[in-house]
Amino acid sequence: MKVALVHDWLVTQRGGEHVLEALCELFPQADIHTLVHRPGVVHPRIEARPIHTSVLQRIPRIHKLYRHFLPVLPKVIESMRLEGYDLVISSSHCVAKGIRKPPGAKHLAYVHAPMRYMWDLFDDYFGPDRASLPVRVAAHAVRPYLQKWDRESTAGVDRILVNSQHIAGKVRRFWGRDAAVVYPPVALERFCQHPLEGLGRGGYFLWLGAFAPYKRLDIALEAFRHLDAPLWVVGTGQEAARLTSGPLPKNIRFLGSVSDEALAGLYRDARALIFTPEEDFGIVPLEAQACGRPVIAYGRGGALETVSPRTGLFFDAQTPDALVEAVRRFEQWEPNFRPEDARSQAERFSRAAFLRAVKAEVDALLGASSSPSVRAAIP
Repeated sequence: MKVALVHDWLVTQRGGEHVLEALCELFPQADIHTLVHRPGVVHPRIEARPIHTSVLQRIPRIHKLYRHFLPVLPKVIESMRLEGYDLVISSSHCVAKGIRKPPGAKHLAYVHAPMRYMWDLFDDYFGPDRASLPVRVAAHAVRPYLQKWDRESTAGVDRILVNSQHIAGKVRRFWGRDAAVVYPPVALERFCQHPLEGLGRGGYFLWLGAFAPYKRLDIALEAFRHLDAPLWVVGTGQEAARLTSGPLPKNIRFLGSVSDEALAGLYRDARALIFTPEEDFGIVPLEAQACGRPVIAYGRGGALETVSPRTGLFFDAQTPDALVEAVRRFEQWEPNFRPEDARSQAERFSRAAFLRAVKAEVDALLGASSSPSVRAAIP
């Protein structure tokens, strides 16, 4: 059986790329098709595959400019040719699920989210304080077309998987399709190998993620201006210049990017993780819990499925005041927290569970329509 794995773009190693890497393990002979590839930035298991790119790859500095091509990405993905494949598996949060499958092939789409920048998170990306006037005007002009394409392009998908019940609801609301939930793989091994002793010694609260608009780091920064507690911030991204400009309180410390080796130590020494976005799923809270640390999370999105009342608490409004109140509530909640509860919660979302679930979904998709030889080729 010949399998094609399709991913939006390969310019960094984040949650979507972790899913793709696990799919590479499940289908060790599959080819990869993507709009843009920056060599050397993703997992070696991905880099080792034949990677086929679109015409955008020829544009100078495309690895930095690809977001500006959003209006034409539907046409670009549709122009990419898949020939001779029996099974297409897309990993999509933008346009990958819109690729055209070959005649007779089946298409399984793993959807991280509908095109979030054009649906419910539009203002987070293109609101008055998020983008320049020309960008906002252009975004409003193309929004109806991109929403229509995002919905209609699902017609070529035979089966949809999503990373959370939260995204399953969006798929029903925006696309009118049902989807099965398969939680994404979380690399728990490097966090669970450490003992649940000597935790929280650093005394700081930790924020970790990409500096993207919807991540709402600004909420944490403003909240901790009014709190007598240290906040350490790990990450970088497109909003770095805006978020780090001007004077910041002495209790806020930016660490930039950190190595995988250092990450577990940062989690372990933190009092708690601060999680401000409405995330589609959100791997960071599970990494923190695997290290035995609690989470203070915005109470919407995937966090409601990954954080339990025993392992964290929620704030209901995406505002600095709500986060300040939650951190103060945490003072009373913290003595009842048990690190072993957090680790047990994280272990529900293992890589092995993901691989088993995807294999079962592929089996169901191919089913009786496939010959015994093709079904036997599924790992």
